[in-house]
Amino acid sequence: MLAALALAGNARSEDKISPVGVDEKYGQIVPLNITLTDETGKSVTLSELTAGKPIVLSLVYYRCPGICSPLLTGLAKTVDLTDLIPGKDYELITVSFDPTETYTTAAEKKKNYFELLKRRKLQDGDWRFLTADSATIAKLTDAVGFRYFKKDNDYVHSGVLTLLSPEGKITRYLYGTSFLPLDLKLGIMEASEGKVGTTISKVVSLCYSYDPEGKKYVLDVTRVAGGGILILLGVFVTVLIIRKKKN
Repeated sequence: MLAALALAGNARSEDKISPVGVDEKYGQIVPLNITLTDETGKSVTLSELTAGKPIVLSLVYYRCPGICSPLLTGLAKTVDLTDLIPGKDYELITVSFDPTETYTTAAEKKKNYFELLKRRKLQDGDWRFLTADSATIAKLTDAVGFRYFKKDNDYVHSGVLTLLSPEGKITRYLYGTSFLPLDLKLGIMEASEGKVGTTISKVVSLCYSYDPEGKKYVLDVTRVAGGGILILLGVFVTVLIIRKKKN
């Protein structure tokens, strides 16, 4: 029993100092003036790529034998099913955190994931695959709280999307390698401060809230119930006013 408690205590201690994971930094600003390299070898800044739109940022490395490919595949499938349009409603930006990877590798990966899109055909600038030097990578990963480490020739890291406002403010993290279209859509709407989406979408975002434990959007029963009570109250008051006028 004592041994088990000791092991549990050690596990908790290791979790606290784990070099892998995400330090969620909601509300903090990611510097958009950092310079990266695009798929053609040209230097670009994040601010040049965003053009005043919210950002869906994925941090991977292109030769990853683990979760990077499933994450980007899952993202591509979700983008294909979401009615918000990359390049118009938001920006899709993927950055390699391996400083040894070059723009030629990024261009090859970009072609592969574009081919996965069946319903939506993207233009060249609608989903950017970027690389950077080690100093720039450190600045970007530190800004979003993305922790990872190198093991042999590969990296140990988590799978996550970071959603940013047009100004670079961190508004949401979506974890895993597959994403519900609703999760992504509401996250983008949240990042854009409700300026993107139809009236129906705004109602949905009101009825759904982000569950930090489950790391996804869930139906907010309290909010829905409160809205229902307000509607009933409004109907009741309206009926009283009409009856009073008739009398």
